[in-house]
Amino acid sequence: MSGLTFHRSTKYKETISFYREKIGMSIWLEQGGCTILQKGNFLLGFCDRDEADTEGMITFFFETKEEVDLYYRKFKESAAAPPKITEQYRIYHFFTKDPEGRNVEFQTFLHPVESHMTGSMLLKSRRSIRQFSDALLPEATLRNIFEECRYVPTSCNSQAYYFKVIRDREILEKLSAIRGSSSKPIKMAPMAVIAYSDPAGTGRPEQDGAIASTYFVLAAAQHGAGTCWIGGMDREDVKELTGIGKNMHIAMVTPLGWPEERKALPERRMVNEFVEGLN
Repeated sequence: MSGLTFHRSTKYKETISFYREKIGMSIWLEQGGCTILQKGNFLLGFCDRDEADTEGMITFFFETKEEVDLYYRKFKESAAAPPKITEQYRIYHFFTKDPEGRNVEFQTFLHPVESHMTGSMLLKSRRSIRQFSDALLPEATLRNIFEECRYVPTSCNSQAYYFKVIRDREILEKLSAIRGSSSKPIKMAPMAVIAYSDPAGTGRPEQDGAIASTYFVLAAAQHGAGTCWIGGMDREDVKELTGIGKNMHIAMVTPLGWPEERKALPERRMVNEFVEGLN
């Protein structure tokens, strides 16, 4: 299910322009004197009317404090005050107003929250995490991640992929030392997950294991958890240490936990730099 909120507006064009140009919302739908705007998975509608709805609060929330700071620089002249931390709600935020006087809030949560991203947001924002908090993922969150991994596509629908959760601190320490600095992130989280496949059940164990690993890191990110894909772990010592069968193919070992911090994404290549054949 999806949803949206509508507001009556007496400054219809000016208000639409504000949310598009200042906040970066795009037009999702226009019809019958109403415009529905979208940013991420937030749908916000305005209708041209003789009276305006100006009560309540319109809140945009972001992944990082840096993003909130970016918007503060845009609204510095009209902001009620600089961004601050409100401990009661564990948020970092500031307020401004739109052209009709509605309160508009920009914030980021300073604690883990459940999934809220669209597919596009997830694909554009997921990144490797190497520093984690000590807080454990709730068992319900962990189960939800694996529930989504039930739908991993595999060769001939073999479904010959598996995951193993490692919580033992001694094993985590040993796994993190196997490949030196490359595997060090494993010990930085409260747990690790191993993704592997069974060559006896699929003719494409490497591909199936890689697809399952990709689904897992994306599902984890969707629920706010951090991962860091560690490769090169399809080794006898890893299998012996973790109790995974010698004939299995280990596609990935990843630390899993709540990120200690969320950094802004690095610059990415433009489409025409890595795609051929587009008009």
